[in-house]
Amino acid sequence: PSVSLQEDARDLDAYTLAKSYFDLKEYDRAAYFLRGCKSQKAYFLYMYSRYLSGEKKKDDETVDSLGPLEKGQVKNEALRELRVELSKKHKARELDGFGLYLYGVVLRKLDLVKEAIDVFVEAAHVLPLHWGAWLELCNLITDKEMLKFLSLPDTWMKEFFLAHIYTELQLIEEALQKYQSLIDAGFSKSTYIISQIAVAYHNIRDIDKALSIFNELRKQDPYRIENMDTFSNLLYVRSMKPELSYLAHNLCEIDKYRVETCCVIGNYYSLRSQHEKAALYFQRALKLNPRYLGAWTLMGHEYMEMKNTSAAIQAYRHAIEVNKRDYRAWYGLGQTYEILKMPFYCLYYYRRAHQLRPNDSRMLVALGECYEKLNQLVEAKKCYWRAYAVGDVEKMALVKLAKLHEQLNESEQAAQCYIKYIQDIYSCGEMVEHLEVSTAFRYLAQYYFKCKLWDEASACAQKCCAFNDTREEGKALLRQILQLRNQGETSSTDIAAPFFLPASLSANNTPTRRVSPLNLSSVTP
Repeated sequence: PSVSLQEDARDLDAYTLAKSYFDLKEYDRAAYFLRGCKSQKAYFLYMYSRYLSGEKKKDDETVDSLGPLEKGQVKNEALRELRVELSKKHKARELDGFGLYLYGVVLRKLDLVKEAIDVFVEAAHVLPLHWGAWLELCNLITDKEMLKFLSLPDTWMKEFFLAHIYTELQLIEEALQKYQSLIDAGFSKSTYIISQIAVAYHNIRDIDKALSIFNELRKQDPYRIENMDTFSNLLYVRSMKPELSYLAHNLCEIDKYRVETCCVIGNYYSLRSQHEKAALYFQRALKLNPRYLGAWTLMGHEYMEMKNTSAAIQAYRHAIEVNKRDYRAWYGLGQTYEILKMPFYCLYYYRRAHQLRPNDSRMLVALGECYEKLNQLVEAKKCYWRAYAVGDVEKMALVKLAKLHEQLNESEQAAQCYIKYIQDIYSCGEMVEHLEVSTAFRYLAQYYFKCKLWDEASACAQKCCAFNDTREEGKALLRQILQLRNQGETSSTDIAAPFFLPASLSANNTPTRRVSPLNLSSVTP
């Protein structure tokens, strides 16, 4: 230790001068005055200044070029030299925790992912309290398998790391358990943990829970800017204009040149359908930090709204470059290729999105639609059924399934799906768009009519009369039923089509829930 202290003392003047230049962002100047310094601290500042100088030049180049979409072309010229020098030091075991961290970052920037992971793990062992190295690891680990093979140091920081990566990998249950145990261990006042829990609930789309935690967090930590973009996403999804407007103005007062602030303002304009303005703010966010994931994806969405598909595709691709786990970017790419009528591409992107979010019905419905376009109807049926089974957010899967059965002339199954659909819609109490409900009643009325079940047919036909688009058909059917009844053709008993249709979907043993008879008397549109 005495040697390192002597080195520190010897380099103190140079170090202090260089640190002043460094704080003024004069990186080349800082590096110049640190040449030949021996102490660990001075050596790190020397290398770090050179690295940041390269990054700054790269960013300046990028700003001069056409805009944030050309990011890929400009490289940090200093990286190769830094790698050579740092790897020599690394082999000689002369790097401290910070040196290892910098070496890892250089390797990551050169796309040497495997080597970078090893170096970051080493950095975490040498200097476990440096959160930067842990965060870098988070960005490089893409699945639970990779996590198993890491030998991490046993420290309390590891718990924070695991909770963070579980949140990223959508292993929300595990993440929430970790955070709870950290709170019990004495971090109950940590606003970081509270915000992470809110983000976790946002990731499983438990919107109410996430919103209430964020509101609580705002009370405790009113000047916080981190994670407020996630909060604004939730307000956006719920179309809460006044709250979003208030948040945007508030953050703008605190610090308008923060990535999160730009994203919140972007969301605010997007909700007001001012898409050009929104895209502008997301671009501004990316100028502040090109590796900021959310902004790439949100910018993609805005370009989609403006019908600029090629720009949208580029933006989504950048999001994926930054983080392969961003399911929204994969899903967005699927949507853009759908607009371009390229179903094979769609299928690939929707599949990736589905792998990342296996229980998200939106991905499954999108996959089903793709298979339908490619005429792979059996696959499509499976997707729609699965979407219904995992809990269909948009309540569209059953209708799509019913229409497939209609196409394939499987009238029994189609009728069953429509019955389930109607039960589903009315059980949730809120009337979703009437369009498909009327379609369902129309189909059921015709189906029962074919089966000569006059009572059920007329009940459904009466329901049709409540909707504009099926009113005439409903009336016509009611007249027909009346006519047939008057001719004395009462319900013929020899046709076996009881009102609660057979529960097995015979043609393609799709698993189903038992269908109880549909009590239409309670259904008032």
